[in-house]
Amino acid sequence: MHALALAAGFDLCGFARAEPLPAEMLRPWLDGGLAADMRWMAETAAQRLDPGLVQPGARTVIALACNYYQPDGPVPSPVARYARGRDYHATLRDRLRAFRRGVTAEFPDVKLYGETDTGPVMEKVWAAKAGLGYVGKNGCFITERFGSWVVLAVALLDREVDAYAAAPTPDRCGACFLCVTACPTEAILDGARVDSRLCLSYQTIENRQEAPEALRPAFAGLAFGCDACQDECPLNASPKLADARFAPRPLAALSLSDWAAIDRAAHRALTAGSAVARAQFDGLRRNALYALGAERDPSARALLEPLCSDASEWVRNAARWALGRLRSE
Repeated sequence: MHALALAAGFDLCGFARAEPLPAEMLRPWLDGGLAADMRWMAETAAQRLDPGLVQPGARTVIALACNYYQPDGPVPSPVARYARGRDYHATLRDRLRAFRRGVTAEFPDVKLYGETDTGPVMEKVWAAKAGLGYVGKNGCFITERFGSWVVLAVALLDREVDAYAAAPTPDRCGACFLCVTACPTEAILDGARVDSRLCLSYQTIENRQEAPEALRPAFAGLAFGCDACQDECPLNASPKLADARFAPRPLAALSLSDWAAIDRAAHRALTAGSAVARAQFDGLRRNALYALGAERDPSARALLEPLCSDASEWVRNAARWALGRLRSE
């Protein structure tokens, strides 16, 4: 099955026994409010802790990973690296379908259920149990071959396999805390935990309210997601180039001013089939305005002033806040 996974386009594949996970792998994080308002995490907690509730009869978890690294363009993009190309969920689903076809052709009687990180699975935990790597201090999954520039999927199989991961992958973070100190909002806690309420990836993607004012100065350079901790990680110092399915699209070249001024038609055209669509039209403009205010660029004034009367309350308030930052210099 390892060969079938690689043939389907995955870069890494490993196997773990499909057994219930200890509640402490998830419950303390949820009970501490670290999931912010991502209520679906708590609503599906039971399934996340027990793959047998996701796929009855599951005996094996197949962990799968794809390298997504693509180099920066001439100008740094305000979009996180994983979201600059085609939506990785679509690419992973395509490869899961190809993997399922290959498995079914060779083993017609098996049942295989595949899922990306949108499903009720703890893909990082299973990837670690399957020997693909480990969860680093910053909560990102780190592999020896690709660092943390990977996206994950899992497949649940109703059979045992010949060999499972023999031992956990050694933690190579050691005494390094560069990712922790690189986080602009101190969102990285001990125990490889991240406080979503402080994380700029959460704030720029999932937050459907205005960002806390105390966090807005940290938005500099960001419109969607944040790679600060990954960019600083020494284990990412020698990245491998991903295949063309992860190549950046034109949206990766847009500046903060471009995102702040974008209209609905251009937004729809640029973000279709991209993970960036998750932040929605007003959310992306809000984020870009926070970032412009954080950078206190005087040249942004002409853009900010008309947006103070925008139809979106998010955008109006973000533009006013950004203007206030320019006036307070």
